[in-house]
Amino acid sequence: MDSHSSSRHPLWLNPARTPDERARAATAAMDEAQKLSWMSGPMAIPVGCEAKPEGAIGSAGYFPAMPALGIPAQQQSDASLGIGNLENVRPGDTATALPSSLMLGASFDPDLARETGRIVGAEGHAKGFNVVLGGGANLLREPRGGRIFEYVSEDPLLTGRIVGGSIAGIQSQHVVSTIKHYAINPEETGRVMVSSDIGEAALRESDLLAFEMAIEIGKPGAIMPGYNLVNGEWASENRFLLSEVLRRDWGYQGWVMSDWGATHSTVKAVLAGLDVQSGANIDPAPYFGAPLAEAVATGRVPAARLDQSMYRQLRSLFAVGAVDYPAMPGGAIDYAAHKRIAQRAAEGGIVLLRNEGALLPLGQGPQHILLVGAHADQGVLSGGGSSCVTPEGSLKMDGASFAGLSLEKVYHPSSPLKAIAAVAPRAVVTYDDGRDLDRVLPLAAKADTVIIFAELWRSEGEDVQGLSLPDGQEALITRIAAHNPRVIVVLETGGPVLMLWRESVPAILHAFYAGSGGGEAIAALLFGHVSPSGRLPFTIPLSEEDLPRSAQIDPQTVVSNPGQPVDRPVVHRDYGIEGADIGYRWFSRIKRPVAYPFGHGLSYTRFAHSDFALDRKTLTVSLCVTNTGRVPGAEVVQIYALREDEPAFQPRLVGFGKIMLKAGASGLVTVPLEPRLLARVEGASWRRPSGTYRFEIRRDALTPILGESISLPEWEQSLRHETPVD
Repeated sequence: MDSHSSSRHPLWLNPARTPDERARAATAAMDEAQKLSWMSGPMAIPVGCEAKPEGAIGSAGYFPAMPALGIPAQQQSDASLGIGNLENVRPGDTATALPSSLMLGASFDPDLARETGRIVGAEGHAKGFNVVLGGGANLLREPRGGRIFEYVSEDPLLTGRIVGGSIAGIQSQHVVSTIKHYAINPEETGRVMVSSDIGEAALRESDLLAFEMAIEIGKPGAIMPGYNLVNGEWASENRFLLSEVLRRDWGYQGWVMSDWGATHSTVKAVLAGLDVQSGANIDPAPYFGAPLAEAVATGRVPAARLDQSMYRQLRSLFAVGAVDYPAMPGGAIDYAAHKRIAQRAAEGGIVLLRNEGALLPLGQGPQHILLVGAHADQGVLSGGGSSCVTPEGSLKMDGASFAGLSLEKVYHPSSPLKAIAAVAPRAVVTYDDGRDLDRVLPLAAKADTVIIFAELWRSEGEDVQGLSLPDGQEALITRIAAHNPRVIVVLETGGPVLMLWRESVPAILHAFYAGSGGGEAIAALLFGHVSPSGRLPFTIPLSEEDLPRSAQIDPQTVVSNPGQPVDRPVVHRDYGIEGADIGYRWFSRIKRPVAYPFGHGLSYTRFAHSDFALDRKTLTVSLCVTNTGRVPGAEVVQIYALREDEPAFQPRLVGFGKIMLKAGASGLVTVPLEPRLLARVEGASWRRPSGTYRFEIRRDALTPILGESISLPEWEQSLRHETPVD
């Protein structure tokens, strides 16, 4: 050991020093073997005949400790929606399941995102993990995407602020969070074959802007590229993304880890900016193991590049306190308290789409309520894949097989049947699975109210085929609606679904994948214990024909450039069709009506808006919001910008805020606006031309309430970060 580590208290273990000083000192104390041990690491789940790595808890990834230096192992867990336990690698270990990220997006509440992030960090730390793989920040360009329930919305501002809040909450618990999957990674079917093709300006104004804002807010310690290619280059070895945008332009100081099985080379990848090969045992080769050592020895990779990678990893660990407050298995976890927070998050995100005749909330008197479908007697549906969390008592069913792993279809143990019975003790509450129409229709005709739970399961690894409800559920809804005028549909889906049946039922709740407290949250909204305040984080179209790419094409059956010299054939997907105009901005551009717009959501109370004021110097809006109804509730203030002199400038969300008000109460809401959303990327700058801009408070992306038009001068801001990074 050299002089740096010979003292009893080396500099890098002194918490009074900055993360930069500590990381540089620790890196200088390492030999090459120690550095290489953190350049390539295995999936810490037995794969095939391989055993779990010695020292690993059992999880997504493991990098060994360096006890001579006082540096703990990196124990990494999947954690998009809670601490995962894929393949039950830690037998019997359970965790709190948070609502899907889309549901968190529907809350429009960054503080709630921070609080749920804190749960992930706290449970991860108590289980021995110091790195968690969360922070999904991709935009919903493809509403049929299998993994979109792990992402937040179709809007860059909402996504950036929610993801940033979640990451900040995770890292407050001395645990590093990733942000992923960088970038423009909207599809799952054939995800390793798809090149997401788009112009630089449109990419920076949409998907990259969401990542940029989330990184500014949350300061994640690591970033994970996707499996896909971007403009013909693998995301994990894309110099434009990893070196030019991430380091040069954003000044990012954390490390870049590959997704599991998504490393494709040694020299090209490491020089492009990839710091770590994750899941090396499922890649074709240990690219960052012996091949990297050989590349360093022959000078094809500078030895300083190893130092750079180690510095970045260590700096992130020091910055969150992962070394000073080491994670150890067996820590105390208050699951009951965490479930209550998960329930509150679900309550804040459930969207009341339709409520004709004020059918909801239901009364507390004697009544017969029939629940139908979606295992509502057992629990609430979860999305599948690496993000799936299995609280104790979960119902597990066969789901799908992907990449050699069994992806279970899981229902979290929060039974809507039991929750409804608990909040409505004078009601008779019964259940039918809905599989036999001849049996369920007479039951529905006799019930006072029928609540149909409709589901669409989504999973990592495969997109859904179309946006219609599967397995005869649409026929079930329309047939029951013909037998009973009081039908409520509760949607348990990981994204938008077409609802050609929507006008046949008086009430629809969008409950997403609602997590450990989902059943209780649904019951609370149905009976008015909580007034709904969720707003759609995506647009629900009238038809798939209105989407930028209406037809679904399986990349595995189409090869556009079979002779291209990569290890897999590539299919190019043109996202330049919509460019930066994703979701509601696309529908505004093509002037097509939709079933329900982005930002839509009803309440059990009413709100009035007044005293709208815009400070043009600080780009801050303030207004008074008054609850004019009879029950307490939360209002989401949505501020959209338009260019009156530029029709091509589609209305976009530039600010939002959420306020909770008692009946009759008023409150002041102050909302800072995001200047980059008023600008275009031109050359190396954000540039806002002078002109007339209109700012409107809207109920949703389509419905103005009040606003003001003002003239703004030209504004310009460099894309480049002011502070150079290593």
